[in-house]
Amino acid sequence: MAPSFLFSQFMGGLTTAMFLFLIASGLSLVFGVMRVINFAHGSFYMLGAYLAWQVMRWVHPSSGGFWLAALTAALGVGLLGVVIERLFFRSLYGREELYQLLFTYALVLILGDAAKYIWGVDQLSVSAPPVLAGSVRMFGTQQPLYSLFIIVLGPLIAFFGWLGLNRTGVGRMVRAAQMDREMLDALGANVRTIYTGMFAFSAFLAGLSGALVTPIESIVPGMDVLIIVQAFIVVVIGGMGSFWGTFWGSVIYGQVLSFGILILPGFSLFSVFALMAVILIVRPWGLFGRPL
Repeated sequence: MAPSFLFSQFMGGLTTAMFLFLIASGLSLVFGVMRVINFAHGSFYMLGAYLAWQVMRWVHPSSGGFWLAALTAALGVGLLGVVIERLFFRSLYGREELYQLLFTYALVLILGDAAKYIWGVDQLSVSAPPVLAGSVRMFGTQQPLYSLFIIVLGPLIAFFGWLGLNRTGVGRMVRAAQMDREMLDALGANVRTIYTGMFAFSAFLAGLSGALVTPIESIVPGMDVLIIVQAFIVVVIGGMGSFWGTFWGSVIYGQVLSFGILILPGFSLFSVFALMAVILIVRPWGLFGRPL
């Protein structure tokens, strides 16, 4: 295989990884801090894509229209996350995982039907912003500028997310809530506000990833179920509640999937599930996670 071809596969896997990181990081944070398995996280991703398409129809498709649509979609999904957390998720804290899965799966069905009712079942798409519509030549390959933007954006969000969790007062409060919620509550901290903020930030990341994926993938009903399965695999590989674990889990997933197509074209997904099974056997808490 030519080095240029292998480089192209590597870049494709890296692009997939960064999209997965954006959505899986929020999923991992919610579980790590709130101990809630949010199966409806993929629905926030889907709604972010639909909202971005809707905003693009309302605004003039200029160079700044896409960024306005992406930000509006992410903020809208984050606001929806606040409403859902306050009305429904607060009753799930401390419940068994089975109750969480059943409730969040019901939420998936409700939000999925709502999306079909509002936007229909046709495939929709959004064009990339004009400034990122072209491509550049790298190592004998043509790499889309938009893919390069996503590859750079992922590590930036990972770095600033880590910085916020480890170098700010809010981040210390979040980590304290993760370790001992009752003790933090006894010290006078508003744990409910922390939980609401974390859930809203998680939904914001999911909505942002859904909006950013629209120039690459079609917007269709059911895209939420597909992405949540991939996100759970990433979180299992990296470790529940580990921010950097989610990042490296996404990179591993993207590269295994990309190069697995070359080795086993008909079983590319098999390689990813096989990797997840091995990690669950050897380290049930993930590569970078900690035993619960």
